Amino acid sequence: MFVLLPVLIVVLFGFGFLNPIWWVAAAVLVFGTTRYGRGGGGRGGGSDFGEYQEYRDRRERQDRWDRRYGRQHRARWNREDRRDRERRG
Repeated sequence: MFVLLPVLIVVLFGFGFLNPIWWVAAAVLVFGTTRYGRGGGGRGGGSDFGEYQEYRDRRERQDRWDRRYGRQHRARWNREDRRDRERRG
């Protein structure tokens, strides 16, 4: 599959000398494979495991943020809010 894709792109590019619409097709194919395909340079490479790993990394970052800013600073934020309300009122 990996070899077939570049061959197809070269063939479409060659057909472009006959009709320029084939160049557009080749460009769309190149864009699609680099942006969304398996060779797209994404962290997972398009595999299910890579998508799961990205999901897990996002969840870990979110959990870390929640632990850091959720519990730890909540009491301080509440004290500061009370002070602000006392100053205004």
